[in-house]
Amino acid sequence: MSNTETLPTNFGDLGLSAPILEALNDVGYEIPSPIQAGTIPALLAGRDLLGQAQTGTGKTAAFALPLLQRLDPSKTFPQLLILAQRANWLYR
Repeated sequence: MSNTETLPTNFGDLGLSAPILEALNDVGYEIPSPIQAGTIPALLAGRDLLGQAQTGTGKTAAFALPLLQRLDPSKTFPQLLILAQRANWLYR
């Protein structure tokens, strides 16, 4: 996304399903953060991406919401694998 593009200002504009939007509303999420607005549409479209943002900016939701939407509850096999690596430089 270029710096000149306008990011969506509400979760309803990101392409999320009604059940996910309802859950976001229930927990009080109203306005997507820049990392969420920039990543959710791309991930829903099936694109790969790498996002970087400061702690507390909503990265977990930015990546988890599209993944949750793409899950098919009728399937009984794993559909998602999340790998995380601890940043060792933080713990030296």
